Amino acid sequence: MAIVIEPYQERHEAAVDEFNRRLQAGGADRDLVFYRWAKPRFLPPGDGASLFNEYFVALDGSAVRGGYALKHQDFLFPDGNMRSVGYYHHPLSEGIVNKTYAVVGSLLLRDALHRSPLLYCLGMGGYGRPLPRMLVSLGWTHCLVPFYFKILNPSNFLREMHAIRTSRMRGLLMDLGASSGAGWTALKLWNVFTRMKSPGLEHDFQAEVIEEFSGWSDSLWEASRLLYSLAAVRDTKTLRLLYPATDRHFTRLRVRRNDQDLGWAVVGEKRKDPKYGSMRVGSIVDCCAIASQERSVIRAATDSLRRQNFDLIVSNQSHQNWRSALEAEGFLNAQSNFIFATSKKLTSLLQPFEEVKRSMHLTRADGDGLPRNF
Repeated sequence: MAIVIEPYQERHEAAVDEFNRRLQAGGADRDLVFYRWAKPRFLPPGDGASLFNEYFVALDGSAVRGGYALKHQDFLFPDGNMRSVGYYHHPLSEGIVNKTYAVVGSLLLRDALHRSPLLYCLGMGGYGRPLPRMLVSLGWTHCLVPFYFKILNPSNFLREMHAIRTSRMRGLLMDLGASSGAGWTALKLWNVFTRMKSPGLEHDFQAEVIEEFSGWSDSLWEASRLLYSLAAVRDTKTLRLLYPATDRHFTRLRVRRNDQDLGWAVVGEKRKDPKYGSMRVGSIVDCCAIASQERSVIRAATDSLRRQNFDLIVSNQSHQNWRSALEAEGFLNAQSNFIFATSKKLTSLLQPFEEVKRSMHLTRADGDGLPRNF
């Protein structure tokens, strides 16, 4: 077996289709398929853009045995410099259904490192999955990006949160809590406790739904960037690519006090997931704020999702200020499976890592959450 990895081109599309059929026939999860089209529909390369996706396929003769995607994006680093970083995502190997091709997974990662030595992975579904296990064994630096949630409709949450209805007895107790009103009572008590524990927040800001980002977001990025040790660039040009006005799945919020911009948030509805049952789950996908205004932005995002009748809100946030803001607004912290892992060369620019990681700004938008998986 002589595997050659090269850019995905139109002439490979039929072979990719056959690759996907073999994966499905071999029992792979129905979501584990590689991209049907060679040209990325989201963030295509071209015109000298610094933010773009490109795809690669592993060829065994004319047969495709694997593939991966590489997103290039400018990041702000602890030394204040901007550098292009590669995000390694959607790696797929025929080795998951045929051990003959077990080596393909490591070949894909090696190729990505060659093309983009400053490489990271984000998400991955927890340390039990094959990719994070391989990264840990290779000595990549890694940490979990904390997960937060806020219950807006406790009755629906108790009835539909299948991830925690793990036994008949627990299901009966949750149904009892939903039907008796105990869930609503507990939520009210928690909100009272949160208000007592956290300093009050003056609701003197205005949150405006906007169609697209414009010049004001450049000024806000310049005012906020010093808060972050590591962050993907969030200037207007980037935000318009990530959250184009044509994409109606997002709600873009501009948060202001009088004539001063405090920050922005992008929220949306998560795609259906069996663990959430029939609940409507909203996500705080991305956000940015000037110093000490993170809580105002979280409040604005929460209010927006509440008005849209969501049952539950979720968010992954790494920065200590955003985590504090979520907790002050009554969000609960739960076990995360959202892993941030960095190549050795990238890690060398993030030292001392234990200190740097507290002020890294990573959200769902920095992983494979866009455009539809947030």
